Amino acid sequence: MKYPMTKQGAEALEVELKHLKTELRPQITQAIAEARELGDLKENAEYHAAREQQGMVEARIRDIEGRLSNAQVIDVTAIAHTGKVIFGTTVTIANVDTDEEVVYQIVGDDEADIKQRKLSVNSPIARALIGKEEGEIVAVKTPGGVVEYEIVEVQHL
Repeated sequence: MKYPMTKQGAEALEVELKHLKTELRPQITQAIAEARELGDLKENAEYHAAREQQGMVEARIRDIEGRLSNAQVIDVTAIAHTGKVIFGTTVTIANVDTDEEVVYQIVGDDEADIKQRKLSVNSPIARALIGKEEGEIVAVKTPGGVVEYEIVEVQHL
């Protein structure tokens, strides 16, 4: 099964993967070789630390490769703007009661980061917004009750 991912999310993973493979992996291999030269491996803290780091880097490489192989990369900038909220769009919404505006980009689960205003496509807010258009009012169930938001603007950034 393929999972949606923004073009920016896929590019960020590819940059990290390249860094891990071309910079960190050779550094760790070198550190292991140098630690081996120090002698007895049983009590060689440098060797064990380098091997542990190698295990973490290799696990991260496998994780990223798995995510990329299962990703359906969506470039929202290549999709015609209709004013409708779809995966990858950046949405400005305003709380109907307070007029407080907030901007979110709707992204895949792996990319979601509320601090960066990136909402998972599976979050309650995103699910309420998907398919709606600029000017529409949507009701979002929150722990504090139902909150109504007006969709102010939909952008394909």
